[in-house]
Amino acid sequence: MNFVALWIIVGAFVVAVVATGLMRRYALQRRLLDIPNRRSSHSSPTPRGGGVAIVTAFLVGVLAIAFDHQLNVGVATALVAGGGAIAAVGFLDDRRALRASVRFLVQLGAALVVVSLLGGISDRTLAQWGLQGHGVWLGATFAVLALVWVTNLFNFMDGIDGIAASESAFIAGAGAWIYWYHGGDAGLTIAMLCLAAASLGFLKWNWPPARIFMGDVGSGFIGFSVAGLGLATSSRGIVPIEIWVILGGVFLVDATVTLIRRVARGDRWFEAHRIHAYQHLARRWKSHSPVTILVILINFTWLLPWALVAADFPDRAPLIVAAALLPLIALFLVCGSGAKER
Repeated sequence: MNFVALWIIVGAFVVAVVATGLMRRYALQRRLLDIPNRRSSHSSPTPRGGGVAIVTAFLVGVLAIAFDHQLNVGVATALVAGGGAIAAVGFLDDRRALRASVRFLVQLGAALVVVSLLGGISDRTLAQWGLQGHGVWLGATFAVLALVWVTNLFNFMDGIDGIAASESAFIAGAGAWIYWYHGGDAGLTIAMLCLAAASLGFLKWNWPPARIFMGDVGSGFIGFSVAGLGLATSSRGIVPIEIWVILGGVFLVDATVTLIRRVARGDRWFEAHRIHAYQHLARRWKSHSPVTILVILINFTWLLPWALVAADFPDRAPLIVAAALLPLIALFLVCGSGAKER
């Protein structure tokens, strides 16, 4: 990396800080407020739509990296086109609630574009999970499903102040470090650091008590971008895709366990709720900041070390994923993932 790369990363942070402030002012003027209801985790009207700043900072950064000839055109196109579509439908959903079918179709289309440009889950990865011999279609199918799921996963988990932005900064920053350390190219490394920087810039405004929310435009975009970057890095064969599963373990486990329990119970699983483990803890502790700090601590003290081990021993990645995530499943069940609200 060079000074141009450094300026691009710093620029992403500055753009996110400034643009979030401008978006907050705009939202207040236009009364674009998130009004608390019985499913909310906040108690006062708060401006929303701040995720526009993350989208702007990251996409401008990606274009700058590509213009500097450090990022493959196909990768840049996938991130900008796919992420842009997700951000656009999220922005519209923030302004006037769209039907779930419309959001899903856009997410599916964006995922198909990304997979057509970057490829799917590799045959080697599938073989490690006992799924060899099914052709490229299976890897592509899993990749599309992963992109759609992670997009929605971040939307589900963006329910208290600071949690989604700090998670994005951690996953992208840690992923960049691991990828670069193992010989990854500068372009993707810078792109990941741009996403981390943009998320941190927004976090300045979103740390508890939040002065603005990112909205669907931000949460869906972050989830899609994280998954797209993970697919792009793993396609290089440098680090296994499992490191991304491990780094995102908190969100993955809490959202998935909650969804499974709701479906098993016969709930209308597609309806909004507040029964993830992190939401139970926020009500129990009567504050958002301890929960967000707890997630950050789990990320750095538990998940990051396991991700480093998976990067060093890719042939044992499935076993390492199990070692990293099974204790989290038990922890979040104890904390109430999917349990009915009392």
